[in-house]
Amino acid sequence: MSEQIQSDVQAVDALARKYQEIKEEVGKVIIGQDEVVRAVIISLFSNGHSLLVGVPGLAKTLLVHTIADALDLEFKRIQFTPDLMPSDITGSEILDESRHFRFNKGPLFANIVLADEINRTPPKTQAALLEAMQERVVTVSGQRHFLPKPFFVLATQNPIEQEGTYPLPEAQLDRFMFNIPLDYPTYEEEIQVVKETTMIQNYSLKSIMDAEEILFFQNLIRKIPVSDNVLEYAVKMATRTRPKTKMASDKVNNYLAWGAGPRASQYLVLGAKCHAAIHGKYAPDMDDVRAIAKYVLRHRIVRNYKAEAEGVTEEMLIQDLF
Repeated sequence: MSEQIQSDVQAVDALARKYQEIKEEVGKVIIGQDEVVRAVIISLFSNGHSLLVGVPGLAKTLLVHTIADALDLEFKRIQFTPDLMPSDITGSEILDESRHFRFNKGPLFANIVLADEINRTPPKTQAALLEAMQERVVTVSGQRHFLPKPFFVLATQNPIEQEGTYPLPEAQLDRFMFNIPLDYPTYEEEIQVVKETTMIQNYSLKSIMDAEEILFFQNLIRKIPVSDNVLEYAVKMATRTRPKTKMASDKVNNYLAWGAGPRASQYLVLGAKCHAAIHGKYAPDMDDVRAIAKYVLRHRIVRNYKAEAEGVTEEMLIQDLF
């Protein structure tokens, strides 16, 4: 075994250990939601953004804040409201005392940005995130300002209350690597939540990883090899969501208006690599692709009226792909 390969193998082992440590630290604050925590961490190590969808009170904000603390990253929270302006997010130029314009950075300049209730702000302000999420830069008055590395947007959305909201356009939804649904805790978990949160809390989180280590592991994920059959499986899964195409099933043709684009294939492979690595595997297999497929595909497929009328959900259609 060459020194480089041996070094990469050791790095994967180190990532698997770090993941367990992060999960334990987050578990001190967040009770249950193991799948959600795993999905968020996978998106971070894959250098992707995540959209957390759940009803109020499921600790979405607390989860993001806790992960930021465990990773020793700068965290900023933006509460999205109907009157929020793009400059409130990105920053703006101001005239200083010496009568020179200087750029005053907005809350977007952080390692982890929580976009709370992202669908409560108009499209003009939502669009201010597009360049930052894709290019990791902000352009103001023709000047490009680079965001810190690593940079993640973790957005939350309430799926129930739709009055006074502005649904995210498909182009912006596609910028999110994962769409992660949060469900209610189990009866036993809720008892523990109530017990923990109605008493004096004396927990302290330790930082498991810093920004430099995260950048190292992001690069490591890119270097993990993928066999041709796993790569083809991931691409085939994304391709099969596209109605009226050669690989589409009858259900897809009947119930979908649009399918997932090529970015879905990329994220299926990246997510599978990271899912394999955090579980101590040196290369992903089809099980790793299936493990993260629902998070990658559920916001990239668009149901038609027939599907809505018959109660056919995105999850049912994704399950059919397997």
